Amino acid sequence: MSSQRDVSKFTDISKSTTEGDGSFKRKPSSFREFIEKDGRFAPEKGRYHLYVSYACPWATRTLIVRKLKGLEDFIDVSVVSPRMGEHGWPFASADSFPGTDNDPVNGAQHVKDLYLKAKPDYEGRFTVPVLWDKKEGTIVNNESSEIIRMFNTAFNDEISADKAALDIYPEALRKEIDDVNEWVYDTVNNGVYKSGFASTQKAYEAAVIPLFESLDRLEKMLEGKEYLVGNQLTEADVRLFVTIIRFDPVYVGHFKCNLRTIRNGYPAIHLWMRKLYWNNDAFKSTCNFDHIKTHYYWSHPHINPTRVVPVGPIPNILPL
Repeated sequence: MSSQRDVSKFTDISKSTTEGDGSFKRKPSSFREFIEKDGRFAPEKGRYHLYVSYACPWATRTLIVRKLKGLEDFIDVSVVSPRMGEHGWPFASADSFPGTDNDPVNGAQHVKDLYLKAKPDYEGRFTVPVLWDKKEGTIVNNESSEIIRMFNTAFNDEISADKAALDIYPEALRKEIDDVNEWVYDTVNNGVYKSGFASTQKAYEAAVIPLFESLDRLEKMLEGKEYLVGNQLTEADVRLFVTIIRFDPVYVGHFKCNLRTIRNGYPAIHLWMRKLYWNNDAFKSTCNFDHIKTHYYWSHPHINPTRVVPVGPIPNILPL
């Protein structure tokens, strides 16, 4: 399965452009349907397939919640290669990087093939995660924040009672979670990209300074606490973790987010991150540092033209 239309301006990240002022603006996701009872996409075991990259923080959100909720037998997964080239994210059939899968559902060579099968005239970035419906042969959703909400509740009637009881977006904490998510997304999750992809000094500094102001704020929030909101694991922790775990291995060097490191500059954030990683397998087992580091340093030749992948930091994450 391969697409014939030339979509390289969307797949080849080296051809992407910043705004006139040199700033990076992330485009919104395009497929926004939901898995829900009595809807077009019903919560059926084995019906859906999740396409992800271990390298991508947005995609890894969905892997973490899939594991937390015990959905491994309900939603199968394919992992793409971290080496995103001119055709975008490749499957193992196009790039057999260790830990990469073929596409067993559509036989796609690249993630772009999935988008063009679902919508032949699609024009936009070919991102992961992709939640695919095998029954209708189309994309349900490619917005990670919505996919994790689906995973949190849509299959509760089908899974074990203990997994169904786990709620990472509880009613009583929703406003606080939403408030934290809003500024963390803008200045931290996306802030590292706005810093790294900036093409002018002014745009870079306009992103990197708010990023570290928000890290300072998060540090105070996490002092003496296990979790960001309330006294329980919520989606706010999941959404922040995927950025923080990549910070020292990638964002400090590659994206010039080097005012401070997490391990040496933010003791409370550092402890929170390590506790999630070492004490909860949903976080540890979905984190692949080889994929993470290879992706960023290999896939952005406009930032790192040699494609040399740094050896450090050693270790990637410190023990508790």
